[in-house]
Amino acid sequence: MGGDEEVATVHHSACPLNCWDSCGFLVTVEDGKVTKVEGNPEHPITQGKICGRGRMLEHKANSEDRLLYPLKKVEGNFEQISWEQALDEIAEKLTHYKKSFGTTSVLHSHDYANSGLLSNLDSRFFNLYGGVTELTGSICWGAGIEAQNWDFGDAYSHAPGDLANSKHVIIWGRNVARTNMHLFQNLQAVKKKGTKVYVIDPIYNATAKLANEYISIKPGFDGLLAAGIMKELLRMNLHDEDFLANHSVGFQELRSLVDSVTLDYVSEVTEVPIEIITHLAEVYADRPVSTIMGLGMQRYENGGNTIRLLDALVAVSGNIGIPGGGANYANKQVGQSFDYQNMVMAERKSSSRTFTMMRQAEGILSAIDPQIKMGIVTCGNPLTQVPDTNRVREAFESLETLVVIDQFMTDTAELADYVLPAATAFEVEDVYYSSMYHHYVNHGPKLVEPPGEAKPDAWIWTELAKRLGFGEKFDFTREEFLEMGLVSLLKKGISLEKIRDDKFAELPVDEVPWSNRKFKTPSGKYEFTSSAVTDGQIKLSLPTETKWTNPELAEKYPYTLLTIHPLRSNHSQHFHLFQPEPYVKVEIASSVADEKGLKEQDHVRVWNDRGEIHGTVSILKAAHPGTVNIDEGLSARFGGSVNQLTSSKESDNGLGSTLYDCLVNIEKIEKA
Repeated sequence: MGGDEEVATVHHSACPLNCWDSCGFLVTVEDGKVTKVEGNPEHPITQGKICGRGRMLEHKANSEDRLLYPLKKVEGNFEQISWEQALDEIAEKLTHYKKSFGTTSVLHSHDYANSGLLSNLDSRFFNLYGGVTELTGSICWGAGIEAQNWDFGDAYSHAPGDLANSKHVIIWGRNVARTNMHLFQNLQAVKKKGTKVYVIDPIYNATAKLANEYISIKPGFDGLLAAGIMKELLRMNLHDEDFLANHSVGFQELRSLVDSVTLDYVSEVTEVPIEIITHLAEVYADRPVSTIMGLGMQRYENGGNTIRLLDALVAVSGNIGIPGGGANYANKQVGQSFDYQNMVMAERKSSSRTFTMMRQAEGILSAIDPQIKMGIVTCGNPLTQVPDTNRVREAFESLETLVVIDQFMTDTAELADYVLPAATAFEVEDVYYSSMYHHYVNHGPKLVEPPGEAKPDAWIWTELAKRLGFGEKFDFTREEFLEMGLVSLLKKGISLEKIRDDKFAELPVDEVPWSNRKFKTPSGKYEFTSSAVTDGQIKLSLPTETKWTNPELAEKYPYTLLTIHPLRSNHSQHFHLFQPEPYVKVEIASSVADEKGLKEQDHVRVWNDRGEIHGTVSILKAAHPGTVNIDEGLSARFGGSVNQLTSSKESDNGLGSTLYDCLVNIEKIEKA
């Protein structure tokens, strides 16, 4: 071996992506560069298997398209400037807006692109600045989280290993083969041992292929199906009398609700045959049954009620708090293990205002007292990901000053006045976790230096804090910040040192939540009628854009558009790295192809009153009649975003999006 050759070294690391699986990595470094990303076989949950999105982080770190220097827009064009100039000018603007209009004239727009603990330091900065206009709710899963808060008092799931105790597993509205590969493997394992797997979904997806039974349903009508199943459980006297009598409140109101509709009506609107509804009631009564819920079905205006009806079905059938059961949607216990309050210093903000994440465009455009003058975007790309793209563009263009911190020139960054280049996960130390599936926290060490002049987010906040007069509150090392977030875990024997040495740590969670029948609701019981809000009764509401609720609109736009999570990109983060280049793929049910005379590879226009998008047809082998899907996350340069078609309305409980509550029409066009 020649003396100049660099020896490749392999290090443990972790996936930073905001995803269900939160995988353990082995990362190869050669000559100061990440050259390979693989799974860590020692990880207790992810066991050496990772997906293409994780592997692509190597290309992401080394991409020629990485932002390397601070940029400032001068007369419509970006010019490279020094960090000194960028930070001085941004600090000057923050000082000016605070003095002239108050701190809430600044909007912090964010999403959840990174699952690292220290991604919360942006909140520390904005709170110390005085409190800005912040976003609440979530485009992704907000309605369902709020629904479970009303029913249980929190959103908790069973630990992955508990699936071995289930007799039946219902995967409701989730393609775990695409979004949660380790759960998919777990399903394969329990199925081999005799557990029966059912998939309820509008699309016959890769998970449905694994199932013992697949039930096709009209998109957005899942809550109604749950009501029909409860109707049959009660008719056949298969409900859990003890749980309802001793551990719940509001069951009589629920009973009246399900009595208010006929099974014929439920079957007609859900487009699920009556005998299947009866069969599912028998399955639910044959405990224990694990219900694993997807995020798509709560992305409708009736989304909160949909999840509440599914929760109610799990409760009525006696599948709450028992091994092998559960209404498994999210596992907020994981995130609750960390001490965010030490890091974010919320008590330091003196003023605040909130918009929901979905309605941030409307918020920006209509805000008075004060108007929104400046936006700072972190961990997100609203121009691609927030519903109703045309309105979002109008809103962000209306800002006097826009600052974007990112690793690439996104659609949002292109609109900015200042773009600041951020380090990627392998260029900083952090700990990573996900409040969605398993309860392990993973360690990600710093492995390489950021390229060019890219800097960790924490460095950017520290430098701005110094210029704004609260630098001492950022005068901590990365290690000290991490320790601040781990204070309460220290009492349970989990220190930063232990996480570093062991590469991951099991967090102290309840593996079978609610087994003590003590809920976090005001009554301490499971609440069919929530006492946390003024009108806490469950409703049998339907999506807004459907022939049942708006026949005129459905006449004009007869097809339901889904915008599901892409297979190879975490939202909009990876598409620009694809070879060959990505394009807009319009997946349609065969009924749509027949009605419109469309065939594979036809060029089409998909449109509604909000906008239009052009793409190429792919016919789905088995999808519910009238269904169209275009994966979300594709940026404008590749023909996206599909959010040109989606609505920015909020869900019934105000905290979720209505992305899937979307009717469209489609027609063949000549390729431009």
